[in-house]
Amino acid sequence: MTALPGTLYIVSAPSGAGKTSLVKALLDALPDIRVSVSHTTRAMRPGEADGVNYHFVDCATFTNLLEHGDFLEHAEVFGNYYGTSQAALERTLAEGHDLILEIDWQGAQQVRRKLPHAQSIFILPPSQAALRQRLDNRGQDSAEIIERRMREAVSEMSHYVEYDYLIINDDFASALEDLKSIFRTRQLRLDRQQRRHDDLLVDLLG
Repeated sequence: MTALPGTLYIVSAPSGAGKTSLVKALLDALPDIRVSVSHTTRAMRPGEADGVNYHFVDCATFTNLLEHGDFLEHAEVFGNYYGTSQAALERTLAEGHDLILEIDWQGAQQVRRKLPHAQSIFILPPSQAALRQRLDNRGQDSAEIIERRMREAVSEMSHYVEYDYLIINDDFASALEDLKSIFRTRQLRLDRQQRRHDDLLVDLLG
């Protein structure tokens, strides 16, 4: 797939590292950025909305989309399936919008093979103890599920070396500033600035 005007950002993190909160705060600060809405077979959680947080589908629908080649990437996480619509992603990037794709390391590997220009960011907690406390504080999972998430987190965190950028979410405000700096820097690249300020550049050099 050829490079498109918008930039695709892959953001990954173990469950409980604060990825969702950081991305939400980033969107509040930089509203021009879009977030890809994935398909999933997992149940909708309180406060979530179909088409906003995820496209919630049953296993049969997900399998049908997968067999028709509709997903750029897909993965199984904790017994549930997740997938990214390739057509929707390409359309957003072609319109010149930057797009965030929140996926795990498995999906990130698939996307990099197809979109080598994608920028990837991994978010880590400051310690395993802090991660466990955050999972406990959610109050959403049983002790057994939290233990499983911790085991998965350690495995997932080992893949941080595959990413372009690494953020340690110890202090939320500092981590958010780090995240914003990545996006702002990319937006100031020469090719982006040339497209954004074409008329000004012509006038200055005329």
